[in-house]
Amino acid sequence: MQRADIHLHRYYSNGAYGRAWGVRLVTAIETDPATGIETVSFKGIAGRCRRQTGACPSKEFSAWAKYEVALNENSWLRVATP
Repeated sequence: MQRADIHLHRYYSNGAYGRAWGVRLVTAIETDPATGIETVSFKGIAGRCRRQTGACPSKEFSAWAKYEVALNENSWLRVATP
């Protein structure tokens, strides 16, 4: 996934199967003025990272996120991209 596709307050999945699967909510996107490194903060919503928070460089988050998802009742569904 490209960095331009990552947005604040949206959900993303790593697209993995079984125990490795996860969904994260992006809670902040910030750039460190000293280093210029952009960081994505997130909250684990489902799967392996549930109830955990974290942050990583946007490049790393983009590599982890395979696609955007949305909750539909009890299932996480892939968001259609135009």
